[in-house]
Amino acid sequence: MSASVLRLVLLAGAVLLVAGLLVAAVVLWRRRQRRRRRLVDLIGRIAGDYQRDVLISDGAEGWYHLDFVLRTSMGLVILDVRDARGAVFGGEHLGEWTAMERGTRQTFPNPLETLYDRIAAVRAVVGDDVPVEGRVVLLARATLATAAPPRTLLLEELATLAEPVAELGDQYAASWAALVAATQPSPPALRRALR
Repeated sequence: MSASVLRLVLLAGAVLLVAGLLVAAVVLWRRRQRRRRRLVDLIGRIAGDYQRDVLISDGAEGWYHLDFVLRTSMGLVILDVRDARGAVFGGEHLGEWTAMERGTRQTFPNPLETLYDRIAAVRAVVGDDVPVEGRVVLLARATLATAAPPRTLLLEELATLAEPVAELGDQYAASWAALVAATQPSPPALRRALR
């Protein structure tokens, strides 16, 4: 085989490799975009207003990051979004939760512990007259391997969390305005929802 033919074969192989990588990147990007749209669509069904990726004071010169906070018929709802893959093993009193998929294991800190702190921070702003709830939302690639821990739901269950947005009206609007005034955008490094 001559040197020029070998160069052509190598060039063709390199072009095919780059094309394959580009196709894979586009497929992954489209899947991520679909998950984002699905989450925002479900939020739109139950929330009259929502904020995404904001900081709220912890009351001691620090801040809590909120993936989403919603104004719904059940009050203000904080969503802590987790993009775990596979079967998720978790519980309220476990220090870490585990996601297992195809022989891989990923652990992450129990999200309920900080969710309770975030609920308290929002309550400190809006007062005790407004219901404030929080949920850990596991996205579509996750399943619960055991009974759902408290305040934890799968993405598709989000639509059943509150009444449809059409029934909300201006309920909790004043508290929502106070909350919006007390938050600020999170820096990009803290934004984890559906990265």
